[in-house]
Amino acid sequence: MGRTSLIRVVPVVSMLLIGFPVSGDPCGRAADYTVREDDEQVFIATAQLEAAIRKTGYVSGVARQSFLDKKTGFRDPGFGLDIADWIMEPGSDEAYRDRLEPELLYSFGDLYHGNRPKRSIEGPQICTQAKELSPEITRGKDFVAVKQQFRYRTAAPGKKTGSLWTQKIVFPAGKRYFLSMDRIDTVNSSDAMFLRIDMPGHIRHSRGDRFSEIYLSYHGRIPASEFFEDFPPDAKLNYRRDRDPIPERFIRAVRLRNPETGESGPWLAGMTLDPAVVWEAWCHQRGYVCMIEEFGGRPIEAGESFSAAFVVGYFDSIDEMNRVYDVYRGHTGLEVSPDGWKLSK
Repeated sequence: MGRTSLIRVVPVVSMLLIGFPVSGDPCGRAADYTVREDDEQVFIATAQLEAAIRKTGYVSGVARQSFLDKKTGFRDPGFGLDIADWIMEPGSDEAYRDRLEPELLYSFGDLYHGNRPKRSIEGPQICTQAKELSPEITRGKDFVAVKQQFRYRTAAPGKKTGSLWTQKIVFPAGKRYFLSMDRIDTVNSSDAMFLRIDMPGHIRHSRGDRFSEIYLSYHGRIPASEFFEDFPPDAKLNYRRDRDPIPERFIRAVRLRNPETGESGPWLAGMTLDPAVVWEAWCHQRGYVCMIEEFGGRPIEAGESFSAAFVVGYFDSIDEMNRVYDVYRGHTGLEVSPDGWKLSK
């Protein structure tokens, strides 16, 4: 076991984080938080939440089943939240598939990926193949933030390696959600480069035992029964920016329930704060509910960057999700220092 350290931050009165209101308890005091770190993970606890960030193994985002809503006792039901994959673009890799590293091969025409051809520009898939990350922790007066980075090390023929993925996650005291950002600083050019992530995350279940319904702001409410049988991502409930109207809000949420008692729980939502950055979003069944999101999908030159910002957390209603979304809407970046954090365009 690695050395474990404990840091405790005392409550403060101020509830403004660089221009963005973050309300706490009714008396206006932010709750304190704790951070514990060892060789395998960073563990964060506030009065509202618990979460872990893995350093080894299945990395990126918030580790599976570590995201606890203390109000209700529910945890996330999947494989992690805001999980990062490959840098990709439209088009098939069939012409050069025999020259690809195995981790870059992309199949299509199946239940997993549907019929739309896509190809990896750089890899590997961060969550399963990066193996080890070195999170950097920023401790503020009423928040704690974690920054992670990874340079891609394999590339398709004719492409370079070395694009930089950066993820920042901010846990504001007094909230049942965190804010995050994923950014790519690319060494390649593309007509429509995008990053694939899980947003908010997949849903493990057996015939809907862990959730009662899903809410997609661009579609509506869908009962769990729609996910009893496998179907590909392009069969239904699929969003594409090149085909569909850009919604006012981009929210994807699952209404949790206790698999043992059937008791209803909170909504666990992932909100993309600028709907226009979403290239495609899946919500389909493939042994579990797959909630993949791809953002970017626009022309980019080597040396440029693109990003998306999110709110991920627990809510009691769709109305509450909408209200929180409207506080933070329109942003794609996230900046953090010990003095505070702010969303940026």
